[in-house]
Amino acid sequence: MKKTYGFAFLLILPILLSQIGCQQEPLNALDAQLIEQMNASSYGAGVAYYQLPNSDDLGSIPQDPKNPLTVEKIELGKFIYHETAFAVDVKYSGSMKAISCATCHHAAAGFQAGMAQGIADGGIGFGIQGEGRGVDPLCPLDSIDVQETRTPSLLNVAYQKVMRWNGSMGATGSNEGTEAQWVGTALSKNHLGFEGVETQSIVALKGHRQDMDSAVIHGTSYKAMFDAAFPTVPVAERYTNETAGLAIAAYSRTVMANKAPFQEWVKGDYTAMTANQKEGALLFFGEAGCYRCHNGPSLATEGFHAFGTKDLYQNTSAPIYNASIDSIETLGRGGFTGNPMDLYRFKVPQLYNVRDSPFEGHGASFGSVRAMVNYKNKGIAENPMVPTNKLSSMFVPLGLTEAQVDQIVDFIDNALHDDYLDRYVPSSLPSGKCFPNADLQSKVDLDCH
Repeated sequence: MKKTYGFAFLLILPILLSQIGCQQEPLNALDAQLIEQMNASSYGAGVAYYQLPNSDDLGSIPQDPKNPLTVEKIELGKFIYHETAFAVDVKYSGSMKAISCATCHHAAAGFQAGMAQGIADGGIGFGIQGEGRGVDPLCPLDSIDVQETRTPSLLNVAYQKVMRWNGSMGATGSNEGTEAQWVGTALSKNHLGFEGVETQSIVALKGHRQDMDSAVIHGTSYKAMFDAAFPTVPVAERYTNETAGLAIAAYSRTVMANKAPFQEWVKGDYTAMTANQKEGALLFFGEAGCYRCHNGPSLATEGFHAFGTKDLYQNTSAPIYNASIDSIETLGRGGFTGNPMDLYRFKVPQLYNVRDSPFEGHGASFGSVRAMVNYKNKGIAENPMVPTNKLSSMFVPLGLTEAQVDQIVDFIDNALHDDYLDRYVPSSLPSGKCFPNADLQSKVDLDCH
């Protein structure tokens, strides 16, 4: 790429002065060019367009008007999210009071599962980053709780109106007009009128075999926390999966990778990223065109695209259970909306802390960020089941050199990595139980006794 740093600096000096104000960190020509590029990729909004708010700045965090954020609600949600004592509707006895939301979305794996397919009920073990979890050999395979797509990350979900790879969860945003499809145990919850984060959180509790056990609530500090979080909700309706789901959603909206080096750079610390990472960011927001899908604070638009990636049932790099070629999940957005134009389109994922789990794509077909970038660079579909005429017009060879790929990978792997996600994890639970899992092998792996 041709670099005209000095000329670019002179051109955007007024913009820089208005955007960086009294920042004292050093600004060089490479920073100046990146600021200029991000002003273009944000369609004139500027670098601030990419800033994630602090997790305690509740007024700046996108939220559902039907579920306003409060400190009390967030605190309750943090505990329920990690609580294993509410796993009382399991099919396998070995999982009784031994799984939680964090079983498949934990901080050690960037709030992903750490494996190609998350295993809740019927699973055993944890390992170091979730990679050591497997199916308990004593559990019948038709009893395990697994999904037919890779577990997505919880990070930065506040910027998503709809949830799941096909976007089926949520009553607002792109799901307005899809009401005819809101049938069945899970999708009917869209009629509650909440956004996707709230709807998914409510559905997931029962769907993943958890319930607000009265004995646990009234025998611990949970009752007082529910009372503080939902003081206007009638007592008869206060300690339910719906209120618990709303609390989990409130907590989830605060879980952001806002301490990643790129975020520090956005806030004015121009030493937070290396020169190589800045070169990668220039490509990301410029020549490589990554920003066309990965834009905004979470680097994930609300779009759906067909890039011809493999489905989970086609994965041969890890054990996969109960996933099938006949599953409606293989149809992406089209499987939900019924619109042929939506077939094989999947929701754009966020990109922070993706290196924490060595599986990318809805079918976990990429073992690293590099593999994912190389795939996009080549522009050749890997899934023979996706018709060519259904592929996105943006899925074309990018013509990046190996050095440019290295720079983009460095930017995503390292500049978008928040090293301090443990700040979102409680030190202990009101129940006193181990978490995120409490089966015997997990207790050994987690050194929890």
